[in-house]
Amino acid sequence: MIITKRALPRRTFLRGMGATMALPFLDAMVPALSAETKGTPRFAAVYIGNGANMSQWTPSAEGAHFEMSPTLKGIEGFRDRLSVFSGLDNFPGTDQGDVGGQHPRSAPGFMGGVHAKPTEGADLQAGTTIDQMIAAKICTDTKLPSLELTVDRIDVVGACDHGYACAYMNCMSWRTPTTPLPAETNPRFVFERMFGVGSTAQERSARAAEDRSLLDELTEEIADLRRKLGARDRAKLSEYFDAVRDVEQRIVKAESATSSVFVPDQPVGVPGTFKDYVELLFDLQALAFQADITRVGSLMMARENTGRAYPEIGVAEAHHATSHHDNNPNKLAAYAKINAYHVQMLNYFLKKLDSIKDGDATLLDRTAVVMGSGMSDGNVHSNYNVPAIVVGGKSLGIRGNRHVRYAKGTPLSNLMLGITDRYGVNPGKFGDSNAMIDLTTI
Repeated sequence: MIITKRALPRRTFLRGMGATMALPFLDAMVPALSAETKGTPRFAAVYIGNGANMSQWTPSAEGAHFEMSPTLKGIEGFRDRLSVFSGLDNFPGTDQGDVGGQHPRSAPGFMGGVHAKPTEGADLQAGTTIDQMIAAKICTDTKLPSLELTVDRIDVVGACDHGYACAYMNCMSWRTPTTPLPAETNPRFVFERMFGVGSTAQERSARAAEDRSLLDELTEEIADLRRKLGARDRAKLSEYFDAVRDVEQRIVKAESATSSVFVPDQPVGVPGTFKDYVELLFDLQALAFQADITRVGSLMMARENTGRAYPEIGVAEAHHATSHHDNNPNKLAAYAKINAYHVQMLNYFLKKLDSIKDGDATLLDRTAVVMGSGMSDGNVHSNYNVPAIVVGGKSLGIRGNRHVRYAKGTPLSNLMLGITDRYGVNPGKFGDSNAMIDLTTI
């Protein structure tokens, strides 16, 4: 740990035996930073497959102070920082002479803006996604360039849908047009990727069996640091360490619930309910942002074609099957329930980010969170008028409290181009864009 009498460097780490812990933003770091670098931006993307019941998702009125739609009511508390975009088309996801493949094309089209190459082999080709363009700009000095998470098992290989490789559905983030980034499903592996302690599967398993906290390995380092900090920083540090310990305990609880069952090659540490699972992954993402381990993250909350059911909200049928509603009122209602549930999960993440101070702002102020799907009506696999919202990013100049409806034929890529602009990434053209949506105006 390197500490001067004047200030802590922003990239200060506590190091123990096999453990490395980055610190959150502290007042003691301010003198070491310029006004320009005092607050670093973050970016988060959340993807929901199988589209949405758009009649329940879309607000009825446009402009500011619109009435929240039934599906979006779950984030009512963030309307002042919410922008809802309607009428945007994911044209790259459409059938352009292909046979089938509606689901595999939708996900890479969402943040990549290009029509995925039909292939079942290793010769994949889509497009570099905006999260990776942003990461290349703002994560050059972080431990991780980005963090990709998912709640759906992705251990499927080969073709998943009419001549398209499974990678197209499994990965929402692409570092290059030929390099998809597999998302991690296991919270334990995510935690140890962030903080160390166990470079092999055997070491991670041994450490999990010891039931010892990462913080226990850094007791002396933590005590030494506390002595050098003021009261406010000590309080911030305590909140951060409490959050780390809470995540650890929830991972251990999830592991202990499955430890008596041996399933070869299946990772442990996955909570038993969807709600607990998503909240834990969001907490890990928030910790990564708080400690500046990375500034870019993505979560695939629902994979395209997912068979997950949601009995906890009264939806026993699989998500994908529910999306094929055939205009049946009961199935449409269940479809909307799933969408609303996902939005409620997003609300948890927004509240978490908004509760964490980052210099003179909150993490939500520093973060633009985009959520949406590459498909609208799952019943007909439509890629037109897809659901898309942006929340947060006040420090990035992003305006909220608005619902904007665009003319027919407006590319979703226009929004993605507007998002990259807020991070100083200006490719000029992105995917099939024909203009840039300005996120700073109402």
